[in-house]
Amino acid sequence: MRVLMRKGPVIVRKVVLLTLLGVATSLPANAISRYDATSHDCIRIQTILRSEGAIVLRYPSPRDSKLTLYETYASDSGQCEYGQFAKPSWVPSQDKKRCRVRVCADQSSDY
Repeated sequence: MRVLMRKGPVIVRKVVLLTLLGVATSLPANAISRYDATSHDCIRIQTILRSEGAIVLRYPSPRDSKLTLYETYASDSGQCEYGQFAKPSWVPSQDKKRCRVRVCADQSSDY
């Protein structure tokens, strides 16, 4: 009889653990899309950013075209980590040298 009573809490823990695991694996992965900034015009980049909230943009380095730069850009501060805000930044696009976007930065960083 005592053996059955001890197994009860173990079974309940397993059921709870399996339920939590099932819920966790069914949630969306929140993957961030990646785009080549110079393949899109500025309006398209800004539209994608507003639609998706946050994206990774890559583009050639202005100092060395053999190097590719990339950064995560956000539509607003709500997409940034705690203690960060979305500050203005620019990327090259298909139609402009400086397409305005926002990048997350620490609150303490110089603006």
